[in-house]
Amino acid sequence: MDITIRLSDEEVKILKKRAKKNMLNLREQVEDIIRRSCINSKLIKGTEGMIDDKLVGIFSRQTRGRKR
Repeated sequence: MDITIRLSDEEVKILKKRAKKNMLNLREQVEDIIRRSCINSKLIKGTEGMIDDKLVGIFSRQTRGRKR
């Protein structure tokens, strides 16, 4: 499947720099970002079901990461 997106020159420059750092080309970097985003959205959806009121879920802090 092909998807076309429009990016500014500044955005492409940032993505190319990030891709070079990860030893990928621009296309592979964009695919990696989208893949990671899909994986993370699946993980987040599992926790949304526990909140009855959507407004509470929007304005509540989520406890993630390591405790101090």
